[in-house]
Amino acid sequence: MSAFSLSRVTLQCVRKGSQSSLLAARNRTFCPGTRYASQTTSRSSLLPPPHAWFLLSIPAAAFGLGTWQVQRRQWKLELIKDMEAMTNRPPVPIPTEQQDLEMMEYRPVKVKGSFDHSKEMYLLPRSLNTHDAGGGLGPRAQSGAQVVTPFHCSDTGRTILVNRGWVSKKNINPETRQDGQVPGEVEVTGLVRLNEKRAPFVPKNDIAHNRWHFRDVEAMAQLTEAQPIYIEAVGGSTVPGGPIGGQTRVQLRNEHMQYILTWYSLSILTTLGWYWTYFKKVPR
Repeated sequence: MSAFSLSRVTLQCVRKGSQSSLLAARNRTFCPGTRYASQTTSRSSLLPPPHAWFLLSIPAAAFGLGTWQVQRRQWKLELIKDMEAMTNRPPVPIPTEQQDLEMMEYRPVKVKGSFDHSKEMYLLPRSLNTHDAGGGLGPRAQSGAQVVTPFHCSDTGRTILVNRGWVSKKNINPETRQDGQVPGEVEVTGLVRLNEKRAPFVPKNDIAHNRWHFRDVEAMAQLTEAQPIYIEAVGGSTVPGGPIGGQTRVQLRNEHMQYILTWYSLSILTTLGWYWTYFKKVPR
């Protein structure tokens, strides 16, 4: 073979090699795309599964319940405010119809008549409320009782129940406070109160021993032959040496703030738990 022929064969081989290299290079330009597609598939496999998105309903529901408790708390505060405003309204006569009385809790009423001290009843144990207390009998840092006495109304002829106020434990016996056992006709201003349900863990009333742990107006009225009408004397009705009036506490169960913190905390914690469990695993 001549040198010219050998050179020509060599040139053809170089050209074929170049074409092969170019084709290989061209093929390599598509490799990153292939790797990208593979990486995308790998990333997709690490995304949260469908049921994980459903689990987000838990923090969403907790957030909704927290918001609902915010609204409930505002409603409860407004209700307490309305009740406190009711206690400051001018006193009115006790209505003749019992159903009208059901709509008047905490409303001041004024009655005139006389007490039947022989049928006193005692709500105990009770602490002294000094918010609206008058200058009656007893130190202010003791446990004691509230004295409930039948009251015969001279203007209507009805006998009702009047919570005269608080006495210390040593003055529960009426013999120790004879100065406060007012005789004759008196005028009393008090707040209407309705029947009270026995709360959990509160003992039952011991009627036989005259120990009342909660306000059972029906039973008290039946025992003393009075009508089931019950008022709590205001502080201004207190007499020297007698029970301290003004023991009404405007109280409603208001634990909504605890529920608000509980539900919002649960919403935050479950959201973070979901994020760290599912979303944080996806590579960047």
